[in-house]
Amino acid sequence: MSAGYEILTLGEVETSPHLGSNLIPIRYLLGYRAAGVNGWRADAGGQLIPPHEEDSGNEELYVVVVGRATFTLGEEQRDAPAGTLVFVPAGVHRTAVAEEDGTILFVVGATVGEAFDGGGWDTFAVADGHRLAGRMDESRAVMQRAMEERPEMWALPYNLACLEALAGNADEAFAALERARELAPAEELQEYLRGDSDLDNIRDDPRFAELLA
Repeated sequence: MSAGYEILTLGEVETSPHLGSNLIPIRYLLGYRAAGVNGWRADAGGQLIPPHEEDSGNEELYVVVVGRATFTLGEEQRDAPAGTLVFVPAGVHRTAVAEEDGTILFVVGATVGEAFDGGGWDTFAVADGHRLAGRMDESRAVMQRAMEERPEMWALPYNLACLEALAGNADEAFAALERARELAPAEELQEYLRGDSDLDNIRDDPRFAELLA
């Protein structure tokens, strides 16, 4: 029996589809709390990093563990074979594609001077992967466990509502949204409600208008 440590092999972890890429959910699997740590895997021509700027304020360090990638950083492209480290500050647009089959990236991200408070988006990605595979019970279990661990985090019941809506479960979705409304700043929650396509299946329900009132 181990003394509390865990060992993962990146190539053997089940990936979760997320924003056109394949997430290796390291932070979720380990319960790592000091920073955002995850991986991405793709075959040649596949997207490794979803395009984004990190408007959260996070700095990110990418490590090409296996294979070769091409990074697009702002307007520039950079070749990145295995062993390459790519540091990208907040606000710089970045994305990457795989140049070889089985390419794997490892990434660490956090905001300087702030305690890390992540765990929403990658938990959702794992749960959504289960939903897409037809394993809705496992999807709910992932979110329920996260909500028990972080009962103050409104994004978790909100994301559960998104999963239920995508699965066509209106009553369950609205129950989760009510829980999110109890925790979330009203204006922030309503901003998400107005623009989130994950909720389109329940948008015409009269209960949705009540949430925006």
